[in-house]
Amino acid sequence: METPPPGPTVTVVYDNRSGSEALESAWGFACIVEGLEKTILFDTGGDGPRLLSNLAELGIDPKEVDAVVLSHSHGDHVGGLSGFLNANARVKVYVLGSFPGGIAEDARGLGADVVEAGQPTGICAGAETTGELVGESGIPEQALLLRGDAGSAVITGCAHPGIGRIVEHAEAQTGGEVLIALGGFHLFRETEGSVGRVIQDLRRLGVRRVIPCHCSGDMAVESFAEAYGQDFVRCSVGSVIPVGEMIGRAGAGGQPHGIAGRDE
Repeated sequence: METPPPGPTVTVVYDNRSGSEALESAWGFACIVEGLEKTILFDTGGDGPRLLSNLAELGIDPKEVDAVVLSHSHGDHVGGLSGFLNANARVKVYVLGSFPGGIAEDARGLGADVVEAGQPTGICAGAETTGELVGESGIPEQALLLRGDAGSAVITGCAHPGIGRIVEHAEAQTGGEVLIALGGFHLFRETEGSVGRVIQDLRRLGVRRVIPCHCSGDMAVESFAEAYGQDFVRCSVGSVIPVGEMIGRAGAGGQPHGIAGRDE
């Protein structure tokens, strides 16, 4: 019997902050998910050269990536796509149908297989998209869900629909708890009171570990650090987060209820 893949590990490869002089920082977000049947690049940051430079510095070969998931169409999340595809176009790129047409067309033109994931869509055992979510901002966005045998992790680009709403949707989708919230929470313009209410919402929903970065904002990051204590993880380019230690291994396979298009 083959040994099942270990639980997933997330490496931040593009962010506003850097953990090393050798790694470049800029406004935007991207991370690599490894340890599943497929290696996933979630978002591509704001530009290809910086993304590829950080990947090289971290010893990550772009050609090892199997899938690219784009959270939303803003330039600081899709700006590195063409540069990445010039290095590896043998990937599936998961977009929303509401994205501007040029994103999908450019990706196809560079040789990628584009998948419109307006509904929750499976990528491989243990990884799926949330499908399109829209909140008060009106900006369509999807998040990445990583399922384990103990619970799930949700990875967000900017959380424009609201991080609490995304977690609530993810729990309804998986039928279990979201144990980890990671990524941009888009709280950099919010007041302390608003951030406090977001923290209360995540606590109520059962989120046990928070890893805010990118557009979360310095004040919000420190508020999460104070509220979550040892269950807060400070994050920057180069951070490696062993998500599987909390959510466990991916399921043994099969298609979760309501998830379309699994490619195994």
